[in-house]
Amino acid sequence: MRPKVSRLIVWLRRTAEAVSAAMLAVMFLSFLITVLFRYVLNWPAGWASELSSIMWIWLVLFGAAFVLRERDEIRFDILYSNVSSPLRRVMTVIFSISVVTLFVVSLPAVYDYVTFMKVQRTSYLRIRYDWLYSIYVIFALAVVIRHTWIGIRAALGHDPMSASDADNETQRG
Repeated sequence: MRPKVSRLIVWLRRTAEAVSAAMLAVMFLSFLITVLFRYVLNWPAGWASELSSIMWIWLVLFGAAFVLRERDEIRFDILYSNVSSPLRRVMTVIFSISVVTLFVVSLPAVYDYVTFMKVQRTSYLRIRYDWLYSIYVIFALAVVIRHTWIGIRAALGHDPMSASDADNETQRG
């Protein structure tokens, strides 16, 4: 059973990376179209600019939810990396509880706002704003799940900065 779960996780990670790469490609192509239309052909290209902005929002939040690994996150860890492993685990648990609490408390308001935005559409592509902003709800849920997992692992004795963890991630690909 464990190898099947491992293969599924690897497949999901690679699929998320492929989706992110596709969003980046769409964003880049729409940016090039915007430049071509605006400065070479002197035509309006609001739709391409809007598509580029939408892809940027989705790429950042989708990538942070499903592609970004814990060790890839940017941190100010001058203090965190210079304390003992047990204290680092305590700091991780406190941070995880804080993050999960903030996101869980904000989730009802976020959901209400996103669903309320169905009344508006984007200017050029006419995409409903609730569809556009739905990625934030997905991102928030992913953050809650991720930091719950990180906090539980730290409480059970896992050091988030252990060298063996980084080696395992590198070997898995």
